[in-house]
Amino acid sequence: MTSLVREIPAAPSAIALMHFSNRLTFETDCSDVFSSHEAGEVDFVLVDVRGPLAFERGHVPGAINIPTRLLTAERLADHPKSTLFVVYCAGPHCNGANKAAVKLAALGYPVKEMIGGVTGWLDEGFELNAVSAANTAISCAC
Repeated sequence: MTSLVREIPAAPSAIALMHFSNRLTFETDCSDVFSSHEAGEVDFVLVDVRGPLAFERGHVPGAINIPTRLLTAERLADHPKSTLFVVYCAGPHCNGANKAAVKLAALGYPVKEMIGGVTGWLDEGFELNAVSAANTAISCAC
């Protein structure tokens, strides 16, 4: 009897290597962002793409807030086209970071998603910076 795991065969190793290597060109994780900040090796712009209220209630230290709808050529004109943007949103249940990555790539910027977003950051045990606190859930408004 074949398990559900093996019901669909795994890709050949060469294809798996290409797939997983390619994923790393599109993604980074919360731990790598945290470690880069701790080491003072910040060669990217970390962007929280949620709305201002969500950003105020808690965001990753070092992040700037540019909601997805405001990612425009005019807003980013001060950034050279070589600027690496790392985007995040609320978490795996939200596609706001993906939408932002599409916009940035269309504008000609290199971009990676910080997988996990705020949820992943908290799951790793890292703290958020907060301007205001509230105990009620809000929309990420990304």
